[in-house]
Amino acid sequence: MAAGPAGIVWQTPANPPERQDYIFRDGRRYVRPYYFEFISHVKNRWAGKTIVDLFTDEFKGRPREYYVHAVKCGRLQVDDQMVHADYVVQSSQKISHFLHRHEPPVLGGDITILQNEADVVTVCKPASVPVHPCGQYRKNTVVGILQAEHGLVPLFRILCLNCAIIAAVHRLDRLVSGLLIFAKNADKAESFRQQIEASLLQKEYVAKVVGVFPDGEQTVNANVHFNAREGRSTAEVCDGDGKAPIGKQACTKFQRICTDGIHSIVLCKPVTGRTHQIRVHLKHIGYPIANDEVYLSENFSPRSSKGTRINRATTLACSLPSSDPDSCADLGNNDTNKDTEADEEFSIDPMCTNCPNLAPVGYDADEEALWLHCVRYTGPDWSYECPYPDWAFLDNVSRKKLKS
Repeated sequence: MAAGPAGIVWQTPANPPERQDYIFRDGRRYVRPYYFEFISHVKNRWAGKTIVDLFTDEFKGRPREYYVHAVKCGRLQVDDQMVHADYVVQSSQKISHFLHRHEPPVLGGDITILQNEADVVTVCKPASVPVHPCGQYRKNTVVGILQAEHGLVPLFRILCLNCAIIAAVHRLDRLVSGLLIFAKNADKAESFRQQIEASLLQKEYVAKVVGVFPDGEQTVNANVHFNAREGRSTAEVCDGDGKAPIGKQACTKFQRICTDGIHSIVLCKPVTGRTHQIRVHLKHIGYPIANDEVYLSENFSPRSSKGTRINRATTLACSLPSSDPDSCADLGNNDTNKDTEADEEFSIDPMCTNCPNLAPVGYDADEEALWLHCVRYTGPDWSYECPYPDWAFLDNVSRKKLKS
């Protein structure tokens, strides 16, 4: 636990997730909001700015008024010391941001353990759950849930000598479901890594696409260029004008399993592993995944652009305890002046820009599972499989084909 402002117990990345950290509502898994210390170090381009200007410019999710108050109340510290709002930071200094952390909810399905062997454990990953801590997600991740509910500790975060440890062999995008393989020790993880680098693994997915997919194997060779700002990829081919595509070389093989005349279930075998490769290759040949909002529409608006910063600023300006710099004594209490009734399952923080909501502000509550599922990984002398999802069974005929 971190030593932050008095009266509050602050968690750090060293604190493991626990079973009681989760709340289930309406088919979703939430994380009980908790106090957390975010640590960063001053980059060269930040040096010379005041602590308030730095956070206002670089971390735009909260308004300037919040950062001014956070400095006054000790929730923003430099080298473990309270500073004033005009304090100028220097390169490499440690900055601690103590805040009430709300993680986005994920779909509430269980993480099923499929095989638990001496060196390997495989699981069926639910859609919407990221594999590793990233961005706003820390406890609501596959490794976090496995640690909390099954005692499986990530290999890169060994806490004791006698606990079971795991390291993900491959990754699945957050919205993708299916097979996920973990190595239980460094030697096995290295063996898998070498096989991946030598292109010795075969990967198989199923997707539910729009339309009647052509019969026979379809091979797509189109470079994939990922735009991180937009959160989507494009497929590029040489069009004969001599201009080389800027994306990375990518190849995917497709085979129709079945169709009902409206949708098709397609077996997808990516030869390479580019970001969103299967999704963008399916769109490229005219058969996008049927519920993939990123690639179904040309007018997709990335989730990061749908923020509600103005609403946050307005809410916060009305809810900060006081503009008096000495009014920080009650920040460890659960009382709040916000109009919304407090949630009985977690404590309300008066400075939090997300309270009294359980999910963070701006979260898209309508998010659903992408119809893309990893079913099989095969290596030189091993093969692991995962059950098919319900959406893959268009009718009894498809059910027989997939189970044969």
